Amino acid sequence: MQIEGKEAREPVECSLAELPTVTLKLVTDAENWQRWKELVERYHYLGARRPSGRRLQYLVLAGEQPIGALGWKGGSLKLRARDCFVGWDTGQRQQHLDHVINNYRFVLAGWLRVPNLASHVLARCMRHVYRDWQARYAVEPWLLETFVDRRRFAGTTYRAVGWQAVGSSSGYGKNGRRYAYHGEPKEVYLYVVRKDMRELIGCKQRPDPEVWGAVKVWEGKLHMMIQDADYDPELIDWTQLDAAMREDLAEQLVEFHELFHDCFVRSQQRLLGLGYLRGLVSDVVRKNIEAIALAFGGEKKVRSMQNFLSRYLWDDVKILERAQGLLHDAIGEREGMWCADSTEFLKKGKESVGVAWQYCGARGKTENCQSGVFTSFTSEVGYGLLEGRLYLPKLWFSPEYQKRREACHIPTEVAFATKIEIALELLRRQMERGIFHARWVGCDSFFGVDSTFRDALAAMGKSYLAAIKPKNKVWIGKRGLTVAELASEPSIGWHRVILAEGAKGPIIADVAAMRVCDNRDDKPGIKQWLILRRLEDGQLKYYLSNASSRVAKSTLWRALVRRWPIEQCFEDGKKHLGMDHYENRSWAGWHRHMLYVTLAMLFLLRLRLRYIKNPNAHPAPDPAPDHCVPRPAKAGQASRDGRPALLHQAQPRRLSCPPQARPAEDAPQPSPLIDSATTEGSLPSSPGSLGVARMHDLCPDRSPPQLLSRLTPDPHARSAPSRRVDQHGSERGSHHSRTANAPIRSRSTEESL
Repeated sequence: MQIEGKEAREPVECSLAELPTVTLKLVTDAENWQRWKELVERYHYLGARRPSGRRLQYLVLAGEQPIGALGWKGGSLKLRARDCFVGWDTGQRQQHLDHVINNYRFVLAGWLRVPNLASHVLARCMRHVYRDWQARYAVEPWLLETFVDRRRFAGTTYRAVGWQAVGSSSGYGKNGRRYAYHGEPKEVYLYVVRKDMRELIGCKQRPDPEVWGAVKVWEGKLHMMIQDADYDPELIDWTQLDAAMREDLAEQLVEFHELFHDCFVRSQQRLLGLGYLRGLVSDVVRKNIEAIALAFGGEKKVRSMQNFLSRYLWDDVKILERAQGLLHDAIGEREGMWCADSTEFLKKGKESVGVAWQYCGARGKTENCQSGVFTSFTSEVGYGLLEGRLYLPKLWFSPEYQKRREACHIPTEVAFATKIEIALELLRRQMERGIFHARWVGCDSFFGVDSTFRDALAAMGKSYLAAIKPKNKVWIGKRGLTVAELASEPSIGWHRVILAEGAKGPIIADVAAMRVCDNRDDKPGIKQWLILRRLEDGQLKYYLSNASSRVAKSTLWRALVRRWPIEQCFEDGKKHLGMDHYENRSWAGWHRHMLYVTLAMLFLLRLRLRYIKNPNAHPAPDPAPDHCVPRPAKAGQASRDGRPALLHQAQPRRLSCPPQARPAEDAPQPSPLIDSATTEGSLPSSPGSLGVARMHDLCPDRSPPQLLSRLTPDPHARSAPSRRVDQHGSERGSHHSRTANAPIRSRSTEESL
């Protein structure tokens, strides 16, 4: 494209790729100095005063057309925020100040509208000045500094290339040989060129008294607000919320968030995160950024909290991995189940990242919404979300959506992926991290009907329990029929079993299982299990599983009751934790909000596990559960210097087991629950006598149990030994009385299993 001359006033809008080649030219002659001066005088509010001492100026060219200018000079003589950041004393500063250079001017032509141009130019100029400063003055730059007037600029360009704000100037400027107060403090930004700078100087960073004092004042106020604020009564309904309990919960919340303190660059970020987490578990009605900031920071913190989720640089990946490590310490076991599912978030506008007219499961029709794909983990003790990723519809990658993608700050490396591909990516990521051991993967019918998804799970070495639809076809020998037709066959041996005991009595289900072949291009495919479950209202649920043909039927039933918790996480997250209350439009904002919802669920699970075992529990750490599988030390980076895990064993209440010994999982045996074993090439034989068996696994209510609901031990419940896998992979008995994620309410069983 062509760019008009320097007198152009009409805006030029294009992408960085469409702009003529951008170059930087060091100013070394009078002609280029005059061009540099004209640009700065025209577009910079401070003008083009030439500093004394060492300096370098650069012209920014697009082709042959000057479009910008940058100026660098020696570092400021005294700058409290910088000096505290470096940590040097007066003598060390005098000796090494030559290694600091100051970016005193940076301007681009006002008629040019090119996204990401400023950060691109600044990053390139930083490399140029590092080389040219050494060539001209024989001094290696160790530290770059600049000032940002927050009344005019947000500092976005500097943050985008890795600079960090460390405080404010004092509002004084040099006037000749003296300093004069101009009353306009500016934010100080620094970029460390030599990471070993302090080792070369022989100093250590020290806190800025002014910044640190303000942080400590706010931290004290925030802790008081955390103690005084109330909780959602449906979140903490398993104990009496008196003043002492509120104080105890506030202390535990602060201690929990402190486990992630090293994931934040600045103390202000840590406090913003603590306030946001407290807001999610509070009784604030609408848990968006503004409402939480007003409740736990005041009006001045609204913009800061918005930037915390969308702009500030902190290690959200490290927080995610550490949270998963803590969740593993609580509920991890080898026989657990990963689950993959998606959920939608209704939206009214069109500017939020990923929003489009697409199918909404909650409404059962097409709506204007966002959709996210999530994974979870379920074990005998409890369950929790692992992570999620926003689904971007294909139209978001069309040329028409280019500006929207840039406005929402979607990373350029993000490419279109279907929900199936996103789910597989999340599951593979779990395997690579090595934090959780899971034998099973569960999914709903959206994922389960896709044979490529099931094949990918099998290739991972996982046994899947994949829900399918009534119209899906299977094969019995050479006979192909839908699973709904198969379920209506009179020869199906339905048997009634007690899956678990809920809050209102035993959960009884009619179940059947048989060996079938799935359908591949209207031909028999892979042989696997078809599992049928009839709900109380007569509705049927259908599942395919690639579990071994010799697997014990009780293992299949155990898998049935572990698939639903991810749906309960969605329901509780939206109802109690503001999962769908966010009002942030950016890619990073969406994922960071979901990360903090996951942290809120983890915090509440930790509370429940602690208070189940001992209602008078103190926040001090307790030993890890016996059943937990040790995770690799590197996984999640959640090491606590040898301290024991903070969670201890839940007490799940369940029905007692039959007294006979449990057979090996893969040993051939007649099922004690149903006697509808299928021979190859034929339908199941006629049903035997209807029997009722008792399960000794996870205990859901008649609907998916509430993650955050009441947990009252039943003094009349019988306790029986259950078998768990220890860290060496062997089974051993233990006694329990209740699960961590226990129910208090019951609904229709249509969605339960």
